[in-house]
Amino acid sequence: MKYPKEYLDEIKTRLKVSTVVSKTVNLKKRGKEYIGLSPFKTEKTPSFTVNDEKEFYHCFSTAEHGNIFDFVMKTQNLKFGEAVRSLANLAGMRPYTFSKEDEIREKKWNNYKSIFNKYVNHYHNELLKNSNSTEAKDYLKNRGLTKEEVQKFKIGFDTNDFNFQENIFREYNENEIKETGLFYFDENKKKYISRFRDRVLFPIKNISGDPIAVGGRVLKDSKYLAKYINSPETLFFKKGSNLFNLDFARKLSNNLNSIFLVEGYMDVIGLSKNKIDNVVANLGTSLTNRQILTLNQFFDEIVICFDGDDSGYKAALRAAENSLIELKPEKKISFLFLPDNHDPDSFVDEKGKEFFLEFSKSNSVSIHKFIYNHYFENMDDSPSSKAIFEKRLRSISSTIKDEFIRKYVLEYFLDKISELSPNTNFKYKKNYTKITKSLKSTQNYYNETKSLKAIDLKEFSFLYILLKKPELIKDNFHLIENVKLFSNENKLLLSEILSQSNNFAITDIENINIDKSLIERVLKYASIKHIMVKNFNDNEKILEILSELIRDLKNYELEIRIEELESRFSEDLSEVTFNELKELKKLQKIN
Repeated sequence: MKYPKEYLDEIKTRLKVSTVVSKTVNLKKRGKEYIGLSPFKTEKTPSFTVNDEKEFYHCFSTAEHGNIFDFVMKTQNLKFGEAVRSLANLAGMRPYTFSKEDEIREKKWNNYKSIFNKYVNHYHNELLKNSNSTEAKDYLKNRGLTKEEVQKFKIGFDTNDFNFQENIFREYNENEIKETGLFYFDENKKKYISRFRDRVLFPIKNISGDPIAVGGRVLKDSKYLAKYINSPETLFFKKGSNLFNLDFARKLSNNLNSIFLVEGYMDVIGLSKNKIDNVVANLGTSLTNRQILTLNQFFDEIVICFDGDDSGYKAALRAAENSLIELKPEKKISFLFLPDNHDPDSFVDEKGKEFFLEFSKSNSVSIHKFIYNHYFENMDDSPSSKAIFEKRLRSISSTIKDEFIRKYVLEYFLDKISELSPNTNFKYKKNYTKITKSLKSTQNYYNETKSLKAIDLKEFSFLYILLKKPELIKDNFHLIENVKLFSNENKLLLSEILSQSNNFAITDIENINIDKSLIERVLKYASIKHIMVKNFNDNEKILEILSELIRDLKNYELEIRIEELESRFSEDLSEVTFNELKELKKLQKIN
């Protein structure tokens, strides 16, 4: 038997080609593509490319070409069925077993999908063309939506069209219709009623773009009717496994590394109207592990942006504690809180796209810091409150699945907690005054460090040693003679230090005339400073660290040059370029 096309498409939709290939090949990003050494032959210069947008890989040296199924079959020597099972497992999907139940389920799915498509299309047209939809059109217009957004999201209005309902019930049997959740049986009237009648409709699609559920909003607020309702859970729709707009947003992951997660349909549509399309919404429930894992398959950073009111904050806290469990070393989760009385839709509408994106960069707080700050602000000064505070943070960190993330989150919590008990950790100081950073200053520090590259931090550490151990540098000046820095500010600082100290003939570095802001940046961001405190008098240890930093800086210079030559070689295929590239890679291995 053949695998259903829908099943194979679901696997391809959930897995980027680069995700699958990177488990075998070390890939580097280059423009819209990835490049690496061919897995099909031994080579020294990369000739293997991956294009997530076009969903294929291509090897220029062997002419091998294909999709994720082809790649797994060829690299792991598997049959097609074995490759499908392997990739389905990687995508978090159940194996397809070809049982009688599966055949029945597939038939149910096809009918379910067909009913939803007809329902969504019909009531989308009703909104656009039926005069009875005037009130719904006015509502959407007042919310700032144009025909473009209505068509893009296929927004509809359920006019309770009895002719449509009769046609559906003639075409499909009662159980098939009932299983969609679009209609329910009224025991008093003894007939089926449209669940979303007189509501504006927001179709909820699966990851492949098929409508599988609906969200509905009443036009007039009422004591007796919920403002928003979603489809009930069905065989093919689970609220905790789906996200509104993921079918569209996931296609942007080839060009964007981050995704905004918001609370409501109108937040998604409002951001999209302002050209921010990398946005999804959860569906009226707390954020689930499954939703986080799904987003992590496509994006490296999730920015959770809930409403600025109290309920939005509480929802964010629940989301933080749930999603921290799935945090991975290569992934980030942060939180963005908007000013009071603003939701993402109203904020971006008032301030515009560029302001929103800049606000996001400057005000996002990483997940572990948000959790710490929340419980810190709700703690009083009593020993029992502090004990509960520490116990709670230890408990939260213990839920993290990844052992490395678990270790460093706990370490962060314990470092911060140690600041609350200075007398336990340091010599008693009679006039000790506890100084704690405000949430704002902590947040600002985090936002500043986010913009720094790894190489910047290496340079800061290198300069930190020069500033703090000038006598040691004077005796070992040969080590730093040919070191090259890459950021303009750090290059300037190094040049000034060398010039004014006469290559460390003068070791009174603190009194030389250098822009203080340049020195302050080094002192603030050098990651080496904590190690230096512990090993300040161990010159051998410091020289060892210095040598390692210099090696990293030289390797970075080599990497830049290698990337330039690889790019040139892919265009000119010159033997001279190839030989130069080969020599640099040899040197890189030596270093």
